[in-house]
Amino acid sequence: MASLNSSIKIHEHCYVAPPPTSGHSSSYPLTFFDLIWLRFHPVERTFFYSFSIPTTDPSFFFDKVVPKLKTSLSLTLKHFLLLAGNIVWPSDFKTPIIQHTPDDVGVSLIIAESEADFNHILDNNSPHEAAESRSFVPNLESSDTHASVITLQITLFPNKGFSIGISTHHAVLDGKSSTMFIKAWASLCQIMDQESQSSPSLVPELVPFLDREIIKDPTGLDLYFANNWTETLSKLFPTEINIERTLKILPFPPKLEDSIRAKFEITRADLEKIKTRVLSKWDNTPLNEQVLESSLIPCSKPQTLSTFVLTCAYVSVCIAKAIQGVESNRQKFVFAFTVDCRGRLEQPVPNNYFGNCVWGHFVDTKPTDYIHEEGVVIVAKNIHNKIKKLEKGVLEEVRGGFSKYASLQKEGIEIIGIAGSNRFGVYGIDFGWGKPVKVEIPSIDRGLTFGIADSKDGKGGIEVGLVLNKHVMDLFDTLFHAGLCID
Repeated sequence: MASLNSSIKIHEHCYVAPPPTSGHSSSYPLTFFDLIWLRFHPVERTFFYSFSIPTTDPSFFFDKVVPKLKTSLSLTLKHFLLLAGNIVWPSDFKTPIIQHTPDDVGVSLIIAESEADFNHILDNNSPHEAAESRSFVPNLESSDTHASVITLQITLFPNKGFSIGISTHHAVLDGKSSTMFIKAWASLCQIMDQESQSSPSLVPELVPFLDREIIKDPTGLDLYFANNWTETLSKLFPTEINIERTLKILPFPPKLEDSIRAKFEITRADLEKIKTRVLSKWDNTPLNEQVLESSLIPCSKPQTLSTFVLTCAYVSVCIAKAIQGVESNRQKFVFAFTVDCRGRLEQPVPNNYFGNCVWGHFVDTKPTDYIHEEGVVIVAKNIHNKIKKLEKGVLEEVRGGFSKYASLQKEGIEIIGIAGSNRFGVYGIDFGWGKPVKVEIPSIDRGLTFGIADSKDGKGGIEVGLVLNKHVMDLFDTLFHAGLCID
């Protein structure tokens, strides 16, 4: 048995393909929504499941769980054929495509076993070394000529449970799409024993809409993004060669040294408390001049604020203050978030569209707003205003995104990002052995990004995942909990 590290053993590395009856060649274009992520790092998520009987014999896992997961995965790929293919860039094409042929080997799947302490991994009150989570997600292969779309790893924790780690190429699918795939896989895995048919059906909302032609691009945004992104990347990675047509994912290494991974809960009551505080001080925190000049919508005081606005404002300000508190020279920040454009385009895109349909936006704040005494109020107000402005057009500012990004980099302003969504419902994904006891987004360790998900207890709270320097995490913990104690 080969070893990933000292605590992981690989039992099998195989490839799972769609059923032979579904074998036909197909290709899918990459839209401008996809191309922006062409060489971005993979998006990773890990689902942890506990055995209902702690003393479950390992043979149950290898003889029952793994075969069922493999078979249902193959059946799921029949509906998601492009996942079994590769991103390629034919010489006579201006932009890359996703291609699947009957000769493709399928999706890479690793079956592994870990010696790690499962209870420690699940303990949200006990932060752990960031590197620990890297063992449970597989590497996504890429080269100059092709890139895998998805790769999976199933890891056994003897007598305790197992995990499913998924690594996806962001140029093919966004978070909503990858979650749809996992839900479809779990759904077919559950009903395999209930239906005798060899090809069980998916519920309508999990049937992917694969026609990328629905994304209209009359102004040539695809080539604009491809050209500008190439220029931007060449500046960010000056040592990279052959940057124009290669499909190799750029080096965004995980920040693991002296880093801690932790989870934090924001309950429904916490959100109400933050909302009350923000709205009570709303009129005393004016927007900065940049916002007033660019906004066409008067930012009148709302009756309420969304969970998204409250969470992002509170967490981003706590992160900024923690970093600045530990490293006084780091005090300029901006928050960026992605917006699901499916229902916001001139020609709306179906909710089950499978691909990227998100676009990133920077919040119009002063770089020092995040460390201001009333930072949460200021940032919440600006995020709310930005979202209201997007109602006038979600793609209005897309061509200025590259110059904005370059300007922020030049000024030394650190970008705080967000991954995941509290609307994905990841804690409801049951393969037949119960709902997940923990869900992580390992890839947040590749930048200054926090992950969010719906609360596991289903009571309307938010789960926040973070990877920070140990000393920064200690201060974040203090600031986070202290802020929630203020009435």
